[in-house]
Amino acid sequence: MFPGAHTALITPFFENGQVDAERLVRLVERQIEAGMDGLVPTGTTGESPTLSFSEHIEVVRLVTEAAGGRVKIIAGTGANSTSEALELTRAAIELGVDATLQVTPYYNKPTQTGLIRHFSTIADLSLPVVLYNVPGRCSCEIAVPTVAELAKHPNIVAIKEAGGSVDRVSRIKDACDITVLSGDDSLALPMMAVGGEGVISVASNLAPQVVADLIHAALDNRWDEARAIHRRYYRLFTHLFLETNPIPVKAAMEMAGLAPSGCRLPLCDMSAANRATLHATLQELELLP
Repeated sequence: MFPGAHTALITPFFENGQVDAERLVRLVERQIEAGMDGLVPTGTTGESPTLSFSEHIEVVRLVTEAAGGRVKIIAGTGANSTSEALELTRAAIELGVDATLQVTPYYNKPTQTGLIRHFSTIADLSLPVVLYNVPGRCSCEIAVPTVAELAKHPNIVAIKEAGGSVDRVSRIKDACDITVLSGDDSLALPMMAVGGEGVISVASNLAPQVVADLIHAALDNRWDEARAIHRRYYRLFTHLFLETNPIPVKAAMEMAGLAPSGCRLPLCDMSAANRATLHATLQELELLP
C-alpha cells in the first residue's frame, strides 16, 4: 500500500518563527502539479519535534484541506510516548488523512517487545500505519523480525526505511509482505531494484517532478530512464544531507525562491562553506531561477 513518490514536506516559517500557512498551501499545490503521489506533513523534514500540539494538527489540517483528496496524505503523528502518538493520531483521523507515519520512539529506547506493543496500539485505531525506521536519529532500530511480526497487523501496511541499508530491504521483503519506501533519496532507486516501491523524499520539496519521474520510471520498469535521472541528480540527493535535515533543503528552497530557510532552534543556519557547495550543485542542475 502507498507505492510511489511522496514528499516529506518542510514546514515554512515566518521570520518570527510562526508557521507560514499561505506559503505551505502554495507548496502543496506545487507538489500536486508536479505529479507527486503523496504528501507527508509533520515528519522529520517538517520539524515536528519543535511544533506545538496545536501547530502540529494545524499543519496537517492545512495540507489535507489544500490537497483536497488529489494525493494521499500520510501524517507524521509519531512520538516517543505512546499516549501522545495516540492523541496526535486521533486528531489526524478526524482531519481525514489517509495514513499515519510512526517514527521509532526516540530517547527512551524501547525493547523490540515494547516496539511491537507501541506500534500495534496505534494501529488498533484503524488508520493505516507506515512504520518509520531511522536508527541514526532514534538510537533504536526496528529489527527485521519485529517488522515481520508487526506486518501481521492488518493496519500496518508499509515501512519507511531510513537506515541506509539496501540489504535490509531484501531481508524485510524475504520476511514478510509489506510495502517498503526509501527514506533516502540517494537510495531510492537501489532499494526499488530489490523490492522497494517508492520513496518518502526530501529532495522533492525542491524538485518534485524529478523525483516523481524517477520513481514512476522505476515502477514502470523503465530502468534505463530511472538510472539516468538517478545519476544526474545523485549529487543533489547527497548534498541535501551535508548537514542535519531539513537545514540544507530549506536553504535550497530559499536559494530557489520557494520558501525561507529558517528552522527552529536547536536547528540553525547552514554553514557558509556547505551553503556554497549546495548552491553550486543547484546552479549546475539548473534548479535556480
